[in-house]
Amino acid sequence: MFEADTPSGKAFDVALLAAIVASVVAVCLDSVQDFRQHHREALVAAEWLFTGLFSIEYLLRMACVRHPIRYATSFYGLVDLLSILPTYLSLIIPGSQHLLVIRILRLLRVFRVLKLGRYVSESQVLMTAIRNSRAKITVFLFSVLTIVVVIGAAMYLIEGAENGFTSIPRAMYWAIVTLTTV
Repeated sequence: MFEADTPSGKAFDVALLAAIVASVVAVCLDSVQDFRQHHREALVAAEWLFTGLFSIEYLLRMACVRHPIRYATSFYGLVDLLSILPTYLSLIIPGSQHLLVIRILRLLRVFRVLKLGRYVSESQVLMTAIRNSRAKITVFLFSVLTIVVVIGAAMYLIEGAENGFTSIPRAMYWAIVTLTTV
């Protein structure tokens, strides 16, 4: 399941997995306004703790791999960088926590969840299956999109603005919600 072969390497992978899951939970909790207001200091401390851990991991990987540039530009290298970058950007631009751009960049921390795929060898099997089923998935998604457009347009024409269908995109949103909850 893990990429390490030694017991200490596997222990490191398990600890890193726990940190990734905990950091994603912290990002999710930070998006809940009431929770953020009551636990602001703990969330900031957790953000810096995880950023420190992931920064050390990133630097160690860069130091240990044979081709650091290849790793840095790989999918997982970019995910690792994107997961720590927003916290450091908040240092460079002080008082910017409320700027929309920085808030969007801080949401990039959720990319840490993508690091989980690296540790699960079964994810390669899933990716192969998805790649092999690409044509069928495309046909399915196109069919769903067609249904959403047709139902959205029909609801817009039949129900109209007085029932909340003020535009075709809004009616399409209703169709997506309806289709996915049934």
